[in-house]
Amino acid sequence: MYSNLSKIRPKLRTSGRVSGNFGRNKVSAGSTLNDLGMTSVQSIKCVTQQEYLTRLYHAFDCTTDAKLRSFIYTEIRKILIQQGKW
Repeated sequence: MYSNLSKIRPKLRTSGRVSGNFGRNKVSAGSTLNDLGMTSVQSIKCVTQQEYLTRLYHAFDCTTDAKLRSFIYTEIRKILIQQGKW
């Protein structure tokens, strides 16, 4: 006995909604966060490494949080190793 299921051809779809994302319409790929961090300002002031180091020293003296102090310590250490002063 043969089944008729093997003789059924899938219908070629030439019209209708294009789906494939579990019933939702297909959308173009890409992140919605692409423009995150972009600014329309013409000039951006970046902090120098020495200024950043000064801010880290100040923050290290002001905080009592152990995790924050650990982070600041490792950042200061990385900068000083890079400068050859450690």
